[in-house]
Amino acid sequence: MSERYTDLRQKEVVNLCDGKRLGCICDVIVDVSCGKIEAIVVPGQCGITSIFKGGKDIIVPWNKICKFGEDVILVDVSGLGLRKG
Repeated sequence: MSERYTDLRQKEVVNLCDGKRLGCICDVIVDVSCGKIEAIVVPGQCGITSIFKGGKDIIVPWNKICKFGEDVILVDVSGLGLRKG
């Protein structure tokens, strides 16, 4: 299976553990030495409360991606503490 980055950006990222919608992919992290994607980046919460919380991006490691669906990407971020960048 192969997909373009522009197609991935339109998919919503959903946490399998609690069904929470994390948002859509805004970026990817690539290991340029081997050309592999290390993680996807989802923007942090936006809005009034994010001003006080920082609203940092959520970094989802590639090995935490469970399934690429037609409209969503299912991830398992349990125990990660939602690493933010």
